[in-house]
Formats: sequence, structure tokens, C-alpha cells
Amino acid sequence: MSSQPYYITTAIDYVNSRPHLGTAYEKICADAIARFRRLEGDDVLFLMGNDEHSLKVEIAAREKGLSALEHCDQMEVEFQKAWAALDVEFDDFIRTTEDRHKATVREIIGRIHAAGDIRKDKYKGWYCAGCEAFKNEGDLEEVEAKGGKPSQRCPEHPGSELTWLEESNYFFNLSKYNGFLLEHYENNPDFVQPVVRRNEMLELLRSGLHDISISRESANWGIPLPFDEDAVIYVWFDALINYVSATGWPENQPKYERYWPADLHLIGKDITRFHCVIWPAMLASAGLPLPKKIFGHGFVNMGKNRMSKTMGTRVDPIELSEQFGVDALRYYLMAETSFGRDLEYTAERLVVRSNAELANGLGNLVSRTISMIVKYRDGLVPDPSANEPSLIADAAENARKALRISMATLDLKGAIEGAMSIVDRANLLVDQEAPWALAKDESKKDRLDRVLYDLAEACRIASVLLHPFMPRKMAEIRKVLKSEIDASALRLSDADFGLLKPGTQLEKISPVFPRLELEEAD
Repeated sequence: MSSQPYYITTAIDYVNSRPHLGTAYEKICADAIARFRRLEGDDVLFLMGNDEHSLKVEIAAREKGLSALEHCDQMEVEFQKAWAALDVEFDDFIRTTEDRHKATVREIIGRIHAAGDIRKDKYKGWYCAGCEAFKNEGDLEEVEAKGGKPSQRCPEHPGSELTWLEESNYFFNLSKYNGFLLEHYENNPDFVQPVVRRNEMLELLRSGLHDISISRESANWGIPLPFDEDAVIYVWFDALINYVSATGWPENQPKYERYWPADLHLIGKDITRFHCVIWPAMLASAGLPLPKKIFGHGFVNMGKNRMSKTMGTRVDPIELSEQFGVDALRYYLMAETSFGRDLEYTAERLVVRSNAELANGLGNLVSRTISMIVKYRDGLVPDPSANEPSLIADAAENARKALRISMATLDLKGAIEGAMSIVDRANLLVDQEAPWALAKDESKKDRLDRVLYDLAEACRIASVLLHPFMPRKMAEIRKVLKSEIDASALRLSDADFGLLKPGTQLEKISPVFPRLELEEAD
């Protein structure tokens, strides 16, 4: 296999409830990155999955009168339905209840234990069910509880009560790897991105790490420790290992060697400590390579609140995709703000952006280009004269370069703007050249042929460059231009100028991006 491997993962999701827009945001962004890497010709492994061993899952199953596994089986169907509706096209979907995952967990935990990095001890502390994590005093906030008595709350889940637990647990010697991690951060400045996340992790490391509990004495739902079958592995120590499990390690050594270490772990900013500190320490202890890059994206907020079920700010992404169209939704989420920052979601902004940039911009360009070819050239794509050099070839190449530059730094907003620059240039060309005026002057025939061909090529090239972000509509544009290419075979080289065949018969079409009404946002 000559293509370059590229392994991208997202955080696996708790299955206590269906996905909300905040959950979907990460998956849509990861899908765009994976699709772009495929455009570059890479051999992509895009992993998603469900985290099924957690207290949250046990509680949700109990409320439904189901066993934990029965609940997980039902929720997998719900999650798969959501990802299909949002055009998220992963290569593998892992569940932490699968045998392949359990085998890898036992192997890694066994290696960490053999390295002398696991000990048994008593634990006393506050436990946040929302985070599925024990919290240090410095992680908590003081709030006024009922009766005026001060109370502590987790800042990520302020509406949930903390539980004081005293258990005999196994601990991972995380503090041992403090110096190792600081050195790794120093030698690999791009290991954690964006910079604000890296600085947060460096501050944590410089303050000193504490050993962490890796088992739950009171839990039954989970993977037993290989050296103590009476103890269940703590959810995070179990879940993080999924990224290696999906490579088939230790049984499938060729697949592991091809894809590991992962090129990119894409996660929410609230779980950076687990991924950027605990996970690399676990790998180091087990003698495995660390991932190349971890990117902690921002939240999707509604007003001042992070979108989440516990805060009552849940928005169903399937309903939004049905209401506004999946491509408009995907475009808005990636174009609205710089990747890494929080996104302030409003349906009104989605409608305004879609109408301005998709309906009036790209959609209108496609419609009027085809309409003019039908009107002035009987629907046949003209063959431009060599005496009329292209007016748009340079802009097309610049758009492709801008897309590549932005995607290299995971700047999804910048990548979309770069790809859309060919659309902006083509719309400007219509205003400058006025094809309707050229059509009235027979001496301008060659000029009109060139303008019409260039406009059609701009539409086709845009459909290639914007494919990672709006795969469904871009395939539709290629279809109406009779330039259909299966998505699995599509490459950035298909954005070369001049590939649209003259003489291709086109027909009038309905709007690719119908305008959305603001009333629909209610």
C-alpha cells in the first residue's frame, strides 16, 4: 500500500442518552478532516465509538428496566442513526464491551502492572458522576447551597451533587511520569493544540501530578483487572485504551504498526487532562508510542450555557438536519467560528449564513451558470478558444492552496473560506463580464464561451474543494455538471482547472441550496 496512513479518532461517547449538537460537532469536524485526508490520497482510519462501561450507563439502563448491555445495544442503534443522518462516514466503530477492546485493555493494564506502576491503597474523595472522575480540591468551586451553607461543585457539572467516597482502590503511579511529560511537551510543541490547551496542560504539569485511582470497589459493570478479578477497571482507564484496541493490538501487529501512533485525537476541551496527561503516561508505562497530536476543541454553547443534557440545553442534531438540511448545518458549525474556540449556536445565525453564503453565493452561481449555458449555448458546455486565456484558473489554484494550508493547522473556518474564494471570484466574474451583454454581440462569441466555461469549471472545482464539509450537496453539484466521481475515488487533483469536458449537455436545475426562512428558526 503506497498511500500514507492517517489515523484520526474522536472521543467515544457515553450512551446514557442520545447525541446532542455538542456531541455531533466533534464528529462532523472529524469527518471533514478525514474526508480531506482522503482527498489527499491518504489511507485513512477514522475511528469513533461508544463508551459503555460507566455509572451513567448503569443508571440509564436501570431507569429503563434493562440490563446494561441491552441498553448499550439499543443506544448503538440511536448513535449510528445520528451519524448517518449527519453524513459522518467513519471507518470503524468501537464499543468498550467488545472482546477486541477487552483483550487490549487486559494487555495494557498487565504491562502497566508489570512495570510496577499500580498499587493498592485507600481512597477518600469527592466523586463527580458527570465527569466519571474523582476530583481534587483544586478542581472544585465553592457555591452557596440551600440554608446558606457553602458547598462544593464540579465546574463542568454544577447542577450535579458530588458524592463522597471511601474505597480500597488500585492506583496508577501518575506522579512518576511528571518529568517525562514535561520533557515530551518541550520536545514536541505541537503535541497538544490549540496553544491555549497546551498552556493549560503545562500549568497542570508544573503544579505537580498526583497518583490516580484506576479501579472501583463498588462497581460491577466493567472490565475486571487481570490481576484482581474482584475489582473493576475505572471507566477512564478502560475507555482511553480504545484508540489502541481499534488497531488490533496485540494480535494484529501489521495493522497496529501501520496506524499507531494515532495522527490525531480530536476531543472536547473538558477532557484534555485525561487525554493529554493520563493517557500518554499510561502509554509510556506500557511501553507504547504516544499519539502525534491531541486537539481540544471548544464547546457548542446556547447563550451562556454549554450544550448538554444535564444543563437542559440539549439540541437534537437530527432534527436540525431535517429542518435546515444537513449540508447547511455542517457548513455553519465549521464556518461560524475558529476551530478550538467555543461556538455560540443560534438557529438565526445558521439561517443567515446559509442564505448569504450557500443560497446566494454557491447555489446562485451554480443555478445561473447552468441557466446561461442552457440559454446561450443550448445547454452544451462551450469549448473555449485558445485565444481567450482563462479568467479563473489562477483563482482556482489559489483556492486549493488556501484549503491545504488551513487544513494543515486544522483551521476549518479558514479552509472553508479558502475553498469558497473560487465561488467569490466566479460571482465577481459574472458582474465584471456581464454574459448577457456578451451574448448580444456576435464578435464577443469567444469571450462568452470562455466566461461560461470558466464559470462552470468554478462550480465543479468548488464541489471538489468543499466536499469534506458538505459531501451530499457537492456530489449533487458534480452530478448536474455530469462530472460524477465516486467519493472514495475523489482527489484534490480533481480540482485541476480544465477537466470539465466541452460539449457536455446540461439541463436547468432546481436551486441547490434553497433559501431558508427565518421563521423556521422558531
